[in-house]
Order: sequence, then C-alpha cells, then structure tokens
Amino acid sequence: MKQLAFYFDSSQCSGCKTCQIACKDKHNLDNGINWRKVYEVGGGNWIKNGDAWISQIRSYHISMACNHCVEPVCMTHCPNKAIYKNDKGLVLIDEDRCMGCRYCEWACPYGALQLNKKTGVITKCTLCNDYLEEGKLPACVSACPMRVLEIGNHDELTAKYGKHDHVFPLPHERYTQPALVLKPHPHAKQKDPLKILNEEEVKNA
Repeated sequence: MKQLAFYFDSSQCSGCKTCQIACKDKHNLDNGINWRKVYEVGGGNWIKNGDAWISQIRSYHISMACNHCVEPVCMTHCPNKAIYKNDKGLVLIDEDRCMGCRYCEWACPYGALQLNKKTGVITKCTLCNDYLEEGKLPACVSACPMRVLEIGNHDELTAKYGKHDHVFPLPHERYTQPALVLKPHPHAKQKDPLKILNEEEVKNA
C-alpha cells in the first residue's frame, strides 16, 4: 500500500495559522472544529547579568493535523469499523457507519478527531483526498506562505529529509507510527522545560 505523508519544517514556521484557516475554509468547518491546529510552544526565562537582562526564551510552532498513521489507534478502537485506510494510506471515516461514540477521539494521541455535534459524526483531516484525485495539493499545503508543509510518499520524504527525534508536545511515534516527517526547530532541542502556550485554543471542544 502506498503511504502518503506530511512533511513539516518547524524551523521555518512563523505560526501565522494560514494553513489552519485554509483547511477550515475549504471544508466549511463549524466553530469549535479545527482539523489542523497550530501549537505555540515556549519556555525559558530572562537571566540577569549585571545591570542587563538576557533573554533565554525558547519558542517554536507545530502545525498538526491527522497524521494518517501506519498503525492508527483510532481505527483499532472503533467498535463499528467506521474508520479505514484507503489505497493511498489515508485514514478515512465512513460517515454511514459512525455512531459518534467518540472512542476513536479519546484514543488518538494527536487530538485529530473531533465530533460534529450537529451531525453526531466524527470528523477529521482527509488530506483533501478530493483535491488529490484532481491532481491538486491539500488546501493547507498550497496556502502556506512559508512553504513549510509538503506531501509525498512517506519513505521518499524520510529519505529526502531524514528521520528526527521526538519533538515536544508530540507523543512518541512508537504508539501509532505517524505518517509524518518533521524537521524540528532548534529551540525544540533545548533542555529548558517547555509548555503549550495556547492550550485553550488547540484543545478539542
């Protein structure tokens, strides 16, 4: 099976959230539902040096949607078999089978699945599968002004950009084997404690 994947360069992301807005606009998502979220991560402090204060602040952004995992826990936790992988490796939802139990939402370590309370059906990033069928890029990829998002074959992207260590606040890849190749920001390698600065914004409703 072919496995499509996202590549994301955190070192060049400005946190403008154009990708998030483009996704929301393309899929006409209701308030409270964001298939792509931009995490603002930061830490550090100011250090006094004589009469001067020196910044030791660390910050970076992570743009995250469904990672269309190789071993999607959302799929294995769905009691109604409403979640499946297609021939491109995309993790998709059969809306006719979804009963809105939210087991998949609770299982996903990335917070990628969200319940549409109007329809009672779980929703998530489809990697703009309809655009792919037309030979176009996903809305988030084409909208990014910094060109930090890319899609391609997972193995080819890994060979091109290399494999990187775990980056906060993402869970370790061993849990789901996400189809994601991520270039970390240099600040992600610092040993200072880090936290999500916009937690209220990115948490699921």
